Amino acid sequence: WSQALLSESLMLLVRRSALGFGGVARWGLRCLYSGDAAGQYQDTVLLPRTDFPMRVTGPSLLEREIQIQQRCGFDQLYTWQREKKAKKEYCLHDGPPYANGDPHVGHALNKILKDIRNRFEVLRGRQVHYVPGWDCHGLPIELKALGDLGTNELTPLQIRQKAREFAERAISRQRAAFQRWGVMAHWENCYYTFDGKYEAAQLKVFQDMHNKMLYRFLLYSLSLRAVYITFPLLTLPAKLAAKAGAWGDVSALIWTTQPWTIPANQAVCYMPKVQYSVVKRADNEQLLLVASECINSLASVLKTNLESLATFAGSDLEGGVCQHPTIPAKQAPLLPANHVTMTKGTGLVHTAPAHGMEDYGVATHFNLPVECIVDEEGRFTELAGPELQKKSVMTEGNATVISMLQAVGAIVKEEDCVHSYPYDWRTKQPVMIRASKQWFINTASLKDKAKDALQKVRVIPESARSSLLAMLDRRTYWCISRQRSWGVPIPVFYHKETGEPLLNKHSVTHIAKVFSEKGSDSWWTEPVETFLTPEVLQKSKAGAVSDYVRGEDVLDIWFDSGTSWAAVLPESDPRADSYVEGKDQVGGWFQSSLLTSVAVRNKAPYKALVIHGFAVSEKGEKMSKSVGNVIDPDVVINGGKDLSVSPPYGADVLRWWVAESNVFSEVQIGPNALNAAKDSISKGLFKPAQMWATETQPYL
Repeated sequence: WSQALLSESLMLLVRRSALGFGGVARWGLRCLYSGDAAGQYQDTVLLPRTDFPMRVTGPSLLEREIQIQQRCGFDQLYTWQREKKAKKEYCLHDGPPYANGDPHVGHALNKILKDIRNRFEVLRGRQVHYVPGWDCHGLPIELKALGDLGTNELTPLQIRQKAREFAERAISRQRAAFQRWGVMAHWENCYYTFDGKYEAAQLKVFQDMHNKMLYRFLLYSLSLRAVYITFPLLTLPAKLAAKAGAWGDVSALIWTTQPWTIPANQAVCYMPKVQYSVVKRADNEQLLLVASECINSLASVLKTNLESLATFAGSDLEGGVCQHPTIPAKQAPLLPANHVTMTKGTGLVHTAPAHGMEDYGVATHFNLPVECIVDEEGRFTELAGPELQKKSVMTEGNATVISMLQAVGAIVKEEDCVHSYPYDWRTKQPVMIRASKQWFINTASLKDKAKDALQKVRVIPESARSSLLAMLDRRTYWCISRQRSWGVPIPVFYHKETGEPLLNKHSVTHIAKVFSEKGSDSWWTEPVETFLTPEVLQKSKAGAVSDYVRGEDVLDIWFDSGTSWAAVLPESDPRADSYVEGKDQVGGWFQSSLLTSVAVRNKAPYKALVIHGFAVSEKGEKMSKSVGNVIDPDVVINGGKDLSVSPPYGADVLRWWVAESNVFSEVQIGPNALNAAKDSISKGLFKPAQMWATETQPYL
């Protein structure tokens, strides 16, 4: 990398001083004149005369720069070097930038850094394989494309069309900027994740992974009134029954900020290693089962004294069974769980497996039913009962549940509550948790193989390797399904009666062929018979085509971009020499590419990872429009509205800024940094290459 940046420094100086001999000639004249104070020898110095300017600034700088690019054939360099015979090939795989906005200085840092390395490899006599690409699917693009229109009034095809048009406009702007920066690439053959052939390659990877580690189960997607509710004990735990004597009826007391989830209750959980007590209220002699350390806070909330009748270990509650407060025929066992806390509430937790992550874990462990009583529109289904069916859970549905609890005397206390709670960042509304079936990759089964593959990869800087490994350790599964319109459809059909998925190598291979020819819009435009042909149904040992409906989920965009190795890298050696991206991709594209490649091929898709820092302001601050410290690369090159404040520097200064920076840390940019780069070019200083030689010594 130090040699590559030295090469870039030299080439910049040549481009700035030449296109001819004039710049160097004038420099020689100035040297001679400095020793000829009287000027008596100036007429005896015979040098070529030229119109090449002594100093190029302002608009003429931009004109001259474009002339150089055109005369030197910058746009033909990639094709030229690909046609030239070479013994070795160098492949730098381009991580696709997201097609949702204008080019920014982070793009400049990344693209120019890649270009410096690619040009260096050309100078070494190698053929460079560099195909730029774009990540085109996903929710951010869909939301920006739709603006304030919303999705209720549009069909999936209409949404996809608007999203595609938005992405294409963003790609056009970004591509023009990258070319203006002098980036050498195969611009006539870029890759796009919405291209049919790319999508077909992606489905091939999906199919290969489905055979090994793809599965489907429930996940949660959450939308405050706090209540204390009693669950009467039908069966006292054996150890508690011996102490009960003539107490009378005892009820477990729970606290929840989600009353609407009570109809879905399947259990009441306790903490085994915590002390619990049966207490008697002084105001009405009601007997309640609560955690011992919660007694004082409860007495304050209920505004009454609580007399402790007996205290025992939480483990003694094993075997107890409660009556559901609103469903007479339903019982709720007392079960141990580690997620129970004593910071709020009563030390007993109501458990609705379909509407909470910890609750779902308890249900999985104890084999409890997982019944989702809420539909995709946030309304109660028929499973919640006729009194609640079709009511919105966050409004009238929640109020109805509270009324039902009040009617049976199950509410001990009702109060407003200030409580940390998930809100949707777009609508600013509370999120409703409900269970839905999703597609997952079992990354836990891949972890050891991925770690082994990573050991064979050179990581620059080496200190980033620990972060990559830590990310692998933390990720146990990867949810790859999304409930949106703008993306690659998951190629699955479901049986209308049983809900069983039809997904196998025969069906996916045929669907991938259709996508390659017609694009993934065909999932919505073509009839089911186009995908489930008689041959596919026969090989799949499936029923009639009329028995199936197509799935509506799309693939996660990280799966989209993470399978780019399968669609873009040369077939002769589908492993890139290097991936070069910012440090945010340690948990992003580097990971998704590694996992998909290891799953299918048992090896990493890259031989080396180069991880650079972010572009920041000269104060070291993250760039933000609200702060007003954003540097626009277009303004750097062409100047702003007020040229005295934002003068045009041209593309060479932007490239030099990258070349002289220590990209392994945060890279500062601003007037001082740009002026320093400009002076370095004008004076021919080689400081950048010297610095890089020092910085990169351990990695070369």
